[in-house]
Amino acid sequence: MKKILILMSLTLGSLCAADINWASSYKDAVDKASEQKKSIMLLVTTKTCRWCRKLESTTLKDTGVVSRLKKSYISVHVTRDEDDYPCHLKASGVPTTFFLDVSGKPLIRKVVGYWNVEDYHSYLDDVDYKLGKKEY
Repeated sequence: MKKILILMSLTLGSLCAADINWASSYKDAVDKASEQKKSIMLLVTTKTCRWCRKLESTTLKDTGVVSRLKKSYISVHVTRDEDDYPCHLKASGVPTTFFLDVSGKPLIRKVVGYWNVEDYHSYLDDVDYKLGKKEY
């Protein structure tokens, strides 16, 4: 019985660890990013986008991706044409990911479409490089 409880505890812990702490709104993300001295990851999706759901259920559930996002970013998820976010951030295709500083300025070009874990890490590396946190 003790082994089962330990196994269940480890399983639940790893499941919880693979969740992004989403800010409730873009404004909330900016406030938290300013306070915590972090960048912003803004994900723009629509309700009917199957590639959005795939990104959310695979790449954005990967423990490595989640860990990096939690460490360096305040993440916010908005629905295009429904939620408030800066109008200068055009998301003609979805999903679109923006990596921003606290003023809303993109750190790298927007990332449009579904990307697997390895490619998403590459974009995170690009932001780290831009911010001087990583060398190539």
